Amino acid sequence: MRIGIDYTAAVQQGAGIGRYTRELVRALAKLDRGNDYVLFAAAGGQPLVDTPWPPSFQMRSLPLSDRALAILWHRLRLPLWVELATGAVDIFHSPDFVLPPVRRAKTLVTVHDLSFIRVPECADANLRAYLNRVVPRSVHRADLVLADSQSTKDDLVELLGVESDRIEVVYPGVEERFRPIKDRTLLDGVRKRYNLPPRFILGLGTLQPRKNFTRLIQAYSLLITHYPFLHLVIAGGKGWLYEEIFATVEQLGLEEKVVFPGFVADQHLPALYNLADLFVFPSLYEGFGIPPLEAMACGTPVITSDASSLPEVVSEAGLMVEATDVEALTEALKRVLNDNTLREGMIAKGVEQAKKFTWEKAAAKLLSLYEAISNI
Repeated sequence: MRIGIDYTAAVQQGAGIGRYTRELVRALAKLDRGNDYVLFAAAGGQPLVDTPWPPSFQMRSLPLSDRALAILWHRLRLPLWVELATGAVDIFHSPDFVLPPVRRAKTLVTVHDLSFIRVPECADANLRAYLNRVVPRSVHRADLVLADSQSTKDDLVELLGVESDRIEVVYPGVEERFRPIKDRTLLDGVRKRYNLPPRFILGLGTLQPRKNFTRLIQAYSLLITHYPFLHLVIAGGKGWLYEEIFATVEQLGLEEKVVFPGFVADQHLPALYNLADLFVFPSLYEGFGIPPLEAMACGTPVITSDASSLPEVVSEAGLMVEATDVEALTEALKRVLNDNTLREGMIAKGVEQAKKFTWEKAAAKLLSLYEAISNI
């Protein structure tokens, strides 16, 4: 088979769907030596030079930006076939919510979440309008829809009316580099680079309402009188509607206790998780939630909300609370900080839970779906 994959997110986004796409395709490249692949990317990004692509993988592009293609494909709906860039393919897979015009190939689209429908108040208005317009069209055009979790599959059925037998769950994975680190020189280097305090609770994610950092700050404020040595670090780049996060810190007088290091480079994330006393991910909604998985793999105890897909990720290895219950989150923080037996049990269970999710498993399932769809 000749398989086309939209690789645009991988060359333009450092985190999120960019990382997802890179790791999945990387695992495919290690696993599959029988098929040929064409990785398509819009103008505006460069393929990662450290990726050792086998001869069966090629990069192709169009001299148009991602935004320009979105206008042509999804606003004007011009039949500018993606095969003009990829050449003839048997299968075309878009791992980023929307399908371009595809002339003859069988098609797959990955939908990571439906947060723009489930929690619309947390989404940028322009992005929400765009996704509401193009995602329903894409999932109904696709021969097969992939979801990151059973939770997202259920949402696709309920909210967009996609037939259950047209949806397959392909769980993301965690990379082997996420593990307990004993190298003090490495850890101290990352601590110094991001000016991190000696002891801290870690939150991680793009600064936006869905990540629920405002309530995490409120819970921390109730905790801090008993743990004055403990800071709160919230790492991640600025997204949208993030002003309330900084305003809450000011209102509670926590400017000296809450640290915002900004975006943390991908290669520094394992050390960041290892440096934290615990990791907290109180999100209002997630299609999967890779950060809790990475933290568990690093041997860091994890507290999450019980929303959407997070019980699938964390299972019994972490503590879960209702996303809007600040007092429950505070109590969960106290339990992990005070109970060493609980803490050690969470660490051990978390490492084992993380082992269940690998990119190799994800790639193997994806390859079996490519093969199945080619025979339809």
